[in-house]
Amino acid sequence: MAVNKTPFSAVYDCFLSKVTDDMYMELTPEETEGLLQDFLLNAIPYFEFPRKNIADYSIDNEEFNVELDQEEINILATYMAVEWLGQQLAIIDNVRQKYSGTDFKFTSQANHMGQVSKLVDQYKTMGFHLQRLYKRREVNEEGEVLSTMSKIMGGK
Repeated sequence: MAVNKTPFSAVYDCFLSKVTDDMYMELTPEETEGLLQDFLLNAIPYFEFPRKNIADYSIDNEEFNVELDQEEINILATYMAVEWLGQQLAIIDNVRQKYSGTDFKFTSQANHMGQVSKLVDQYKTMGFHLQRLYKRREVNEEGEVLSTMSKIMGGK
């Protein structure tokens, strides 16, 4: 039986739809892919109880050796955003504000970093919420979404 695999690019695309960074326009495709791969590999441990073995992947082929559904891809992409935002906080040059236009309010770098920290917390909370939803429901063979509450409460 052939196993369907999920390319890392499926998760990258979902992540890139969540963030905007002019830095990626300045990088080569290879440099961008290297950064995205780092974010993805660092995001995997955040996903506490996936139904599939997301630790089974091939760096060389840039793919998971399992087929991920859109919900699993979205959870990983959300945690990639946490990693990306953490990088923004860690590298002061990336945090440096860009001022333009007279209508733009000037704020201190400390205030800006505080706002980015809040955003990190929001993404972590969102990822945790997505995981709770993921764990509380499953799709049966007829395509119906069912609650897993009986399994959770029964300990199975």
